[in-house]
Amino acid sequence: MSSLNKILVPFDFSEASVNALEYVVNFVGTERAIHILGLYVGVMAISESDSEKLKRDFLKVLDSFNVTLKVSPEFTTDTGKVTSTILSAQEKSKADLIMMGTMGDKITDEAITNTSKLVLEANCPVISIPYGTAIKEPKNIALVMGGEKIDDKNVLGTLLEVARAFDARVHVLTIYKDSVFDEEAIKDSNENLLEYYLEHFYADHTFTKNEDVEQGILDYINEKNIDLLAILPRNHAEKSSPSEGRLTKLLTLHSEIPVLALD
Repeated sequence: MSSLNKILVPFDFSEASVNALEYVVNFVGTERAIHILGLYVGVMAISESDSEKLKRDFLKVLDSFNVTLKVSPEFTTDTGKVTSTILSAQEKSKADLIMMGTMGDKITDEAITNTSKLVLEANCPVISIPYGTAIKEPKNIALVMGGEKIDDKNVLGTLLEVARAFDARVHVLTIYKDSVFDEEAIKDSNENLLEYYLEHFYADHTFTKNEDVEQGILDYINEKNIDLLAILPRNHAEKSSPSEGRLTKLLTLHSEIPVLALD
């Protein structure tokens, strides 16, 4: 994964973050020279001794996975609001990707906002990893698209790198609330982009109609045994009308597999 050199992993020692870290370690594997940077965000100032203890505990968790990484992971601490501090750390560290655990909708709404907020606000790719997800390589990836034209073809770069790394098939899904035959010109334009930028990893494109778009996506995941869901959040759209990110938020809360938000 040549364009993925550094992954930022927010880590607070919760079950969700431990599960996510194990997923990240297996995602990186033993042969890829990818740097993992663990980040603990505290509400109050963290003393140097406490910071050192958190680092030791982080390394103990890593050791428990029994995976020898090619690049030794690092760990850092910071203080502030969770989302803004993570985004600031991503900019400073020049991390190419953020991978963060989530409990999804298994707990109260107040506690599940951090990951979904981060996905919506980040200007880099983010993979949200739901607690309990299987620790395995993604072999079947679903890219969910609306009827809009792809604003920036470069966002497909991360998806291509992941597909290359795991020799995964990319299955594209477009769900319409109305007619599946709308906007033929946009569909043709997107199809050409997908075939060109996803190379031979592009497997197929399914068009379907469903009044409940989220349910249609979740049904597709189960039917096709999808391992990783990729989405193009429209709240950052430049050439088309931005959305409020409702579908993105719902998918990060309800998906039982990791969700890659491309940005």
